[in-house]
Amino acid sequence: MNTTTLGASGIECETVGLGTWAMGGWMWGGNDDAAAVDAIRASLDAGVRLIDTAPAYGLGHAESLVGTALKGRRQDAVIATKCGLVWHTQQGAHFFDEAGKPVHRHLGRDSIFHEVEQSLGRLRTDYIDLYITHWQDSATPVAETMDALLDLKRQGKIRAIGVSNITPDTLTEYLRHGPVDAIQERYSLIDRGIESTLLPLCRDHGVASLGYSSLALGLLAGPIDPARQFAGDDQRAGNPRFSAANRARLQAFFQDLAPLQQRLDCSTAQLMIAWTTRPGAVSLALCGARTPQQAMQNAGAARLTLDAAAIAAIDAAAARHLNTLD
Repeated sequence: MNTTTLGASGIECETVGLGTWAMGGWMWGGNDDAAAVDAIRASLDAGVRLIDTAPAYGLGHAESLVGTALKGRRQDAVIATKCGLVWHTQQGAHFFDEAGKPVHRHLGRDSIFHEVEQSLGRLRTDYIDLYITHWQDSATPVAETMDALLDLKRQGKIRAIGVSNITPDTLTEYLRHGPVDAIQERYSLIDRGIESTLLPLCRDHGVASLGYSSLALGLLAGPIDPARQFAGDDQRAGNPRFSAANRARLQAFFQDLAPLQQRLDCSTAQLMIAWTTRPGAVSLALCGARTPQQAMQNAGAARLTLDAAAIAAIDAAAARHLNTLD
């Protein structure tokens, strides 16, 4: 398995991590809890240690599933979870409503200390490997947020500090007040903005980069029937990228990749995930899964190293087909 290190923390993990947003059920049309627990365990069995979750994924539900799955196996996992999206207080800016509860962006010191205890309880552990500010709070000084995180680190409740959904200026401000071990940002073949903004800053400061939505919410995982309907609160139902026309256009892209997949003996999803962790890109790709089969397939991408010819072939196919997506 290809591995990486989370900044200066010394925490080592594979270049693929398991994302649990969909396991929380919220914005994904529901979920099967038993399958989710099995998927987490299957990911560990396949050699993937980093499990990424957050309180906001189902108002604590995804964290609780991770805690259940890791019972007796805590030592096998690197747990990443988050803070800053809160429903225990009305402080901060209102962000969205989930399950009838208003969720606010708030990264004040007292709130972070409350959140970490709640997460530790749901995760059934006494420490979190990587603790990430989920969304940034413009009303709270970064100095206050970092002071709280550094205190948690000194107390042994967290091992490393991460930030997510951040601008270069705000990352620079975090770095002024202490070490940041990792960022977590959207990154895929069709979401490449951080290549010219955050990734150079991370390289300059030894900060690891975790890419989420590596498969663009599943759009790049392989052909999707243009007639498929997304049900319930599944966010893809209203996402223009998932239009029937776009799904039809993607067929040609996937067909172009077929010879490369055959040469490398890999799936479409594995090819797309490996592309995101090519040299000069993100350190680690976070990939969602709701079944053991999906988790094991994603894990296989950490065993795949793309040569220059493969990278060039993917980039060329993307230039031919993906710039036509609506």
